[in-house]
Amino acid sequence: MIVLDASMTLSWHFADEITPRTEAVHADVIAEGAVVPIHWRIEIANAFATAVRYGRLTPQFRSEALARLEFLPVEIDEEGARAAWGSVQDLCDRHRLTAYDAVYLELATRRNLKLATLDRRLTDAAKAVGVPLYRQDS
Repeated sequence: MIVLDASMTLSWHFADEITPRTEAVHADVIAEGAVVPIHWRIEIANAFATAVRYGRLTPQFRSEALARLEFLPVEIDEEGARAAWGSVQDLCDRHRLTAYDAVYLELATRRNLKLATLDRRLTDAAKAVGVPLYRQDS
């Protein structure tokens, strides 16, 4: 199991963002599962709404993509919300992260899991605190 962030999840749905690495992470999530913070669905929904608004996705593609995501073996972790006013804030301050991103790092740290992300700042923060990155070299 890995911690899956929104940037990685979204990359699977945009032709110009798909790479061998993102495809491999997708296949691994299907096979092994992932864990995400409670706001992950909202991040995905917001990004898809924006993509539809700007013509990057059609409403039909969005609906189909959301239906496919529903079937992924993804566990929603609620503990990060409890850490939002504590350790998440510390990660925000130390690494200049948004709270949305810091909670992924908090989750990976707390559960001792690798983090799958495409976000540069989150990648740098993970390296700084010793959280391993999933399929970083693929």
